[in-house]
Amino acid sequence: MLFKSLVGSACTLLGAATAFKFAPVEVQAQAAALLHSAVRKSSLVEQANMRIELLPALSDNYMYLLIDVDSREAAIVDPVEPIKVVEAVRKHGVKLTTILTTHHHWDHASGNEKMVKLMPGLRVYGGDDRIDAITKKVSHSNNLKIGSLNVKCLYTPCHTTGHICYYVTKENSTEPPAVFTGDTLFMAGCGKFFEGTAEQMYKALIEILGSLPPETRVYCGHEYTVSNLKFARYVEPDNEVIQKKLAWAKEKCSNGEPTIPSTLAEEFTFNPFMRVKEKSVQDHAKQTNPVETMRSLRKEKDGFRVPKE
Repeated sequence: MLFKSLVGSACTLLGAATAFKFAPVEVQAQAAALLHSAVRKSSLVEQANMRIELLPALSDNYMYLLIDVDSREAAIVDPVEPIKVVEAVRKHGVKLTTILTTHHHWDHASGNEKMVKLMPGLRVYGGDDRIDAITKKVSHSNNLKIGSLNVKCLYTPCHTTGHICYYVTKENSTEPPAVFTGDTLFMAGCGKFFEGTAEQMYKALIEILGSLPPETRVYCGHEYTVSNLKFARYVEPDNEVIQKKLAWAKEKCSNGEPTIPSTLAEEFTFNPFMRVKEKSVQDHAKQTNPVETMRSLRKEKDGFRVPKE
């Protein structure tokens, strides 16, 4: 069976992705869903103020069901597999009102139209006119509400020119905020600079996301943690935090469990793209300027061959 032969591990399926990379979008989605439906588990992060269910999708994507505990109103982030979303909404007994789209790429936004058909009346937010079924275009610092939760839009162009991260807080809460970072910030990595520059990614990671409270939990768009940490280890081979985190991430992935979320404080200890001001990272990149270090690291990562171990 082709699909069986493509499955390498729960988290690092680069061969599988490549095998159907040139197939039509619908075929890619169906193949990826088949590959991972049996191996990647959903996960629920429960807080007194909000609940977030991590819903695995496609080969390595995440969708996130964000629930306001008080009102039982909910939003879904990047619902690329709508049927899974509807099932989760019914399971939790919540009212879904909102789609939060991080960017227009098909593996994040292509489920929007079907979601709206399945659940009419949904508000669809995003920062790019290319987003399917968008009803409200947002920009930096725009605010919206999901029940009693506050959602602040953070404009982080680079991966795409219209990329938005969503920062979620609740007034007077002592619990950690959440930020949905799409393909801007990954655990131990960042997105490719498809439509932007190193200067933009530096601003996004260091000045915008990096200025959020350190305890903020990071919910990113893909399960790339193991391969990202292998690159981080290559950049900083003497960083013990990276080595420990990599061992932990391998164990989680082997059990089909998500490595998400991390926190911003953690990212500054093991994510090379968040550590571009550190001498060890600059020395590796043979740069002394953080932005040039960012540029060099991304170019190197784009050509990096991930080791098996």
